[in-house]
This record gives sequence, structure tokens and C-alpha cells, in this order.
Amino acid sequence: MSYGSINERGVPGREHDAGVRSSQVGDDGVENETVSPIGGEQWVDDSVSTKHEGRRTVCQELRAFYERNIGLFFVFLAQVFASLMAMATRLLETGFEKKFHALQIIFVRMFATAALGSLYMWYKNVPDFPLGRREIRGLLVLRGLAGFTGLFCLYYSLSYLDIADSTVITFLVPTTTAIVCFIVLREPYTVKEAIAGFIAFAGVLFIARPAFLFPQHDEDKPQDDSSKLFIVGQPKGMVPEMPATPAQRSFAVILAVIGTFGAASAYSIIRLIGKRAHSLISVNYFAILATVVSFLVIMVVPDLHFEIPENAVQWSLLISIGIAGFLLQFLLTEGLQREKAGRATNLIYTQMVFALIIERVVWGTTPPIESLFGSALIIGSAIWVSLQKNKPPTEKKDLVVDEERSLLGANAPTEVRED
Repeated sequence: MSYGSINERGVPGREHDAGVRSSQVGDDGVENETVSPIGGEQWVDDSVSTKHEGRRTVCQELRAFYERNIGLFFVFLAQVFASLMAMATRLLETGFEKKFHALQIIFVRMFATAALGSLYMWYKNVPDFPLGRREIRGLLVLRGLAGFTGLFCLYYSLSYLDIADSTVITFLVPTTTAIVCFIVLREPYTVKEAIAGFIAFAGVLFIARPAFLFPQHDEDKPQDDSSKLFIVGQPKGMVPEMPATPAQRSFAVILAVIGTFGAASAYSIIRLIGKRAHSLISVNYFAILATVVSFLVIMVVPDLHFEIPENAVQWSLLISIGIAGFLLQFLLTEGLQREKAGRATNLIYTQMVFALIIERVVWGTTPPIESLFGSALIIGSAIWVSLQKNKPPTEKKDLVVDEERSLLGANAPTEVRED
């Protein structure tokens, strides 16, 4: 292969050919033969050719890097939107004089997800849309209610917990799923999984810091009359930190743990449904039931009512929750469809980093060493549980996931669909 020309005049019998043949590398990297005029010689500057070849190599490397990592980038963006949605939720619940209840936030978010999901399935003519097969509709309803329970517990806990603590508790989902699947589906529950579960729930205690295990010392208490309030760090952020009593904090942690069992129950029901329902139908049941239940509870309970945003900031936060919820769903679907489960699972834990950054910037707080130690125990046990499972199938087509299955990573069942 030559990057210049080949002078063939010295070859006997070639002087009177129709032309002189030369070999060049085309733009597509394939060697092509060209014919020069009679008696002419085609010379190409080797330095220019080498420069073009180098430019092609860089472009090819960039394209290969893009194709290798675009799935990871989508998962990364999904964690960014998940953290931003948690931030907006906590700001609406605690950051203003007018407090928004978790049920109203769920209503806004899941209404957007249900509307967009329904439009997509109608446009794509998804089989059995909108209700699914008759024989599994009961399971789909249970899946939606279990998912709503997990989501409500998570959002309500943000009223009293830092984003970082609330986020890391969601990483209990692989542990609680192993327990639920053992009880409901009779799946094996190994000694290693039991040890990982014990370690994870020990980490929860370090995050909750109940008074009987972590007594408050005099030097750690605020100097004013509100000495029973638990405040982490000094408020130096954009929004004052909402203090919570030890009892409120412990209740929020218990509620968040219950939420992980709700998510684990939803996952177990998804396993029972299997491929009898399109994945988007399962997600849509979750979204619609969450929308309907949150609306009915707000309308029935006398102390609850829909709050109207008072300013542009509140409107922006409320709308951003609906948009971020949809983008979280979309990016997780696209990312896990393109990426191996192992790498994607590891990247999901970056949400903890984003939560710590948001806590520091917005509220000016940093979790104490006990919370960081408990977080390390939970994340470590979650990764250990994930490594015990079998590898998922390598063939993936148009995978659809939601938050429950995304937290499970390699443990999640691989459902495929063809539109």
C-alpha cells in the first residue's frame, strides 16, 4: 500500500499502456487504483497524506469512544436529573413559607409521566394498550400500588432527611429485594446476602442516629432554646436548613426503609408478570395509579389541599419535577439499553456524590462522619449483593426500565420488546 504514486515507467511493456496505474488510499480507508494520463506521473505529497490519515484516526477514535460510552453518559445524566428532582422536592417541602406536601409533588410528577407514556404507547401501537392482558391486570394494579408506596415514602422522608441520607437509603433496594423474593417467590437467599443485609441495616442505624444509641453531647447542641433540634453543620448555603428533632429524623428513616420494601415488592411483582405485559404498560400503571391515589388522598383528607405556587421560583421547581421525572425515565431506558449492567450499576451510585454536592451548595451542610460511614456500609453491601447474582443476558432490544429496576442494576430482569 502506498500513500504516494508508483512510477512504473521502468517496467518493460508498460510504456505504451493507456496510462500509469497508481495506488492510493481513499477517504474510506480502502486502497483504490487510479490511472494517470499517458506519460504523466501522479505525485502526492506524503506529508499531506499522513496528516489526513492522522486526522481520520482521531475522528475514528472519537467516534469509537462515543459509541463505547454513550450509554454510560445517559445513565450519568439520569442520576443528575434524579438528584435535581430530589433537590426540587425538598425545596418545595421545606424551603418556603408555603409548604408543598409530598402527595402533590407525586401528583405533578407522575401525571407528566402518565401523559407522555400514554401518548408514546398510542403512537407506537403497543400491544394490549392501555390496560394490558386481562389475566394480569390485578398484578399490574399491585405493581402500581407498591411502586406508589415506595415513591411516597421516599418523598415524604425528604421533609426531615438530608438528600444524601435519603438517597443512600434507596440503595437498600437490592438487599430488600433479595428478602422479598425469598419470601414471595421462594428464590434462594444465601448466607452472603444475609450478611450483606445485616451490614446494610447497620448502616441505616448510623444514618438515623437514634438517641438511645447516639446520645447528643452538650457541645453538639445549639445554644438557643431549641436544644432538641438536630442540625448538621452550619447553614452557609442559599437556603436555611430545616431542623428536625431526633424523633422526626428516626421516623423519616423508618419511612424511607419501608419505601425500599415497597420498591422491592414492585420488582417482585414485575418478576411475576414477566413478559406477559409490555414494560411501558407496567410503568404506566405505576404512573396512573400514583396520580389517581395522590389526587384522591389530597381531596379526601381535610388537612391536605393543593397549593398554588406563589412565585416563579415555585412554579419552576414544580414544573422541573415533572420534566426531570420524564427525563430520568427516558435516560435510564436509553442508557441501560446501550450499556452493560455492571458498568451502569456502578455509575448509578454517583447519585450519592451529586446529593452531597447539592447539600453543600444549596443548604450549606455536610453529613457528619456517622452518616458517611453508614452510607459506605449500605453502598458496599448493595454492590456485594449485586455481584452475587448471575450475569444478565447479553442480547438487549429496546430495554425499558424504571427507578426500581435501575437501582437493581445487574439483578434486574432483562425485558425486551420490539416495536
